[in-house]
Amino acid sequence: MIHCVYLSLGSNLGDRFVNLHQCIRLLARLGHIAKVSSFYETEPMELREQPWFLNCVVELQTRLSAHKLLSGIQQIEAELGRSREIHKGPRTIDIDILLFDLEVISDPDLQIPHPGMHKRRFVLAPLAEISAHVRHPVLGKTAEHLLQALNTSGGGVRRLAPK
Repeated sequence: MIHCVYLSLGSNLGDRFVNLHQCIRLLARLGHIAKVSSFYETEPMELREQPWFLNCVVELQTRLSAHKLLSGIQQIEAELGRSREIHKGPRTIDIDILLFDLEVISDPDLQIPHPGMHKRRFVLAPLAEISAHVRHPVLGKTAEHLLQALNTSGGGVRRLAPK
């Protein structure tokens, strides 16, 4: 069975553009990259004293289960030098599973849909760009509606030149 997965990618250390491009290339090992959003420059939200991020969203078609996908993602993060020394701190790459088909998974190591996605402009703007009508399986709203519902507290987000 082929699953439709949306992943949020972010980088704020080193060459952020190179980090995201390398990550996308490596994600192709886990399935077929169907869509990639534009890149967005975004301000840090929780730990604010760090460099701004470069973010995008990828639609991945995969045969992997959600847990095997998570394992593959963590391997890619390690290959790209991801360090988890500071919670919400600077990182070469961060890959979050936003949606996995319409599944709802609540395990200690895996939460799908991503629990904060509906509050984050840096996630919703690129997601709505590539799949405006994808629905949040718990809230029942589309990415476009979730983005429109955000107030200005969703964080500073600036779309860079389209891909």
